[in-house]
Amino acid sequence: MEKKIFLKESEIPRQWYNIQADLPTPLPPPLNPATGEPITPDMLAPIFPMNLIEQEVSGERFIDIPEEVLDRLLIWRPTPLCRAYSLERFLGTPARIYFKNEGVSPPGSHKPNTAIPQAYYNKVFGIKRLTTETGAGQWGSALAFACHQFGLELKIYMVRVSYNQKPYRRVMMEVWGGRCIPSPSMDTNAGRRFLDENPEHPGSLGIAISEAIEDAVTSKNTKYSLGSVLNHVMLHQTIIGLEAQKQLASIGEYPDVVIGCVGGGSNFAGIAFPFIRDKINGKDIKIIASEPTSCPTLTKGPYVYDFGDTAETTPLLPMHSIGHGFVPAPIHAGGLRYHGMAPLVSRLLLDGLIEARAYSQLETFAAGITFARTEGFIPAPETDHAIACVIDEAKKAKEEGREKVILMNWSGHGVIDLASYDAYMAGRLENFELPDEDIARLIKDLEKFPKPV
Repeated sequence: MEKKIFLKESEIPRQWYNIQADLPTPLPPPLNPATGEPITPDMLAPIFPMNLIEQEVSGERFIDIPEEVLDRLLIWRPTPLCRAYSLERFLGTPARIYFKNEGVSPPGSHKPNTAIPQAYYNKVFGIKRLTTETGAGQWGSALAFACHQFGLELKIYMVRVSYNQKPYRRVMMEVWGGRCIPSPSMDTNAGRRFLDENPEHPGSLGIAISEAIEDAVTSKNTKYSLGSVLNHVMLHQTIIGLEAQKQLASIGEYPDVVIGCVGGGSNFAGIAFPFIRDKINGKDIKIIASEPTSCPTLTKGPYVYDFGDTAETTPLLPMHSIGHGFVPAPIHAGGLRYHGMAPLVSRLLLDGLIEARAYSQLETFAAGITFARTEGFIPAPETDHAIACVIDEAKKAKEEGREKVILMNWSGHGVIDLASYDAYMAGRLENFELPDEDIARLIKDLEKFPKPV
């Protein structure tokens, strides 16, 4: 019985998979909020380099990975596919549970799968400096690592509550040469406005995005980089699922269930999109996105046009959203606190190709500790949401007396998030479910915009 299934370095996928080529229903276009008209690629040029904009709008099914990008990805890829034998025995389930261990990357998460290509494409476009936001710090540390690989400067606006909760994430960013500050900050007009309203503002990903975009468009030789939500980010992450398909095929397995946690959508897309292509082509497979009850974008958010940031500087995106004015409860799954969902993930939910579930904070931490005590690895709080869903599916297999193959994206380790586990074990964490009336209030202003179809 093999515990770990490896690919040779020569077997690393050499193309990304672009699900836009296979969508049953094409994505509605982003809109100019002032005119309500679809934006054109050139309108994104102040924010992103044109080579990434071309990927954002591409309908090509497979896109070649540049050799310079592959060279950096090989620092840690291909990642191992692991069989969770101990968790299976603990649960007494007939299910076979596999997890793709994305925690083996230098920053400890799946995020450098897109950070490396984004840094590369900006570098070859002539950009000298990037700005970005980060929630839990996984994206900020991944982009700092990637920018150092290609000699780019980086400034990171980190959601203030996470900046205070996770100081060692900031240290990681600074080790790789990034500059990290808490958001809202005094460095931008947007940040100063939110601090004027509340000097102790906890921040949000929407605010941090506003600050990073403002910095990018007002600074020389600078572009903005986003770690989730956008199409090109989803594209880069598909290397996870493409590797998993090869690994499972090598041992004669295929999943009945694929599970990933979801905040903006990147790690879920990475594991799920190659298998969703199979589902579109007739495979019988269940694909589940697991999110927090405190930020229930897919399970409660309506499908609307909304801004990607709080200061309303982005185009309107067609997505499930709980409103760009959302300020999250200070849960520890900082990477799952974004108000909107990736347009591609949102579209797949509408088309019935995926399903979504929401889990409470205490339930997810309990699942994470179960995983750590059986499989040894301590998961990131975000990953715990996927584990909670895996445990549910494994128990269901036991009740049904059915063998199933369950595949999960283990999207990051929790070694730098130990303070959150300490708070959980000390009884200092509480559950929080975002009330329906709060969502109704947050999305009310969106009624003036067209409805995506």
